[in-house]
Amino acid sequence: MPTETLYGLAADPFSPSAIARLFAVKGRAAERAIALVAADVIQINEQVQPLLELELRLAKAFWPGPLTMLLERPASIPAELTGGSARVGVRVPAHEVTRKLCRASSRVLTATSANLSGEPASADPDVVARVFASSDVEMLLDAGRTPGGLPSTIIEVFQDKSVRLIRPGAIDFSEVQACANARP
Repeated sequence: MPTETLYGLAADPFSPSAIARLFAVKGRAAERAIALVAADVIQINEQVQPLLELELRLAKAFWPGPLTMLLERPASIPAELTGGSARVGVRVPAHEVTRKLCRASSRVLTATSANLSGEPASADPDVVARVFASSDVEMLLDAGRTPGGLPSTIIEVFQDKSVRLIRPGAIDFSEVQACANARP
């Protein structure tokens, strides 16, 4: 499926067999976590966890868009998805097709890059089709080339309202900090 930057692999994050298949298709190490995408904040609140006040403020400022927030992984999401971590990354992407797919499936979906582990990700659906031609990928949702660019910025928000940068990306962390420090 397309995202606002590159193509990603979508699977049901609540299904251990779908997760195992996803890791096998990518050739990804089991200890590497996979993030989620959602149609909107409502889906995240219902299927992952309700967002804290600061998380909601950041969501309003940067979603839809390439900001991933680490949230507590609910028991309904198998630990295999997060490499055993108690946290799971989630965002609302800026690509309407991805959000519509989450809406149509009535759930959050995985959004790991559509590439073999260690290989470059692609913005070109034709490249993705060639890479996974002989694999267990069932369908390619071709929405044309995506813009490419940096991956999502990953942050963690704490109860004390501090924000920590986990991975720099498409949104400059100084913008996130400015939003977090602004008076509500």
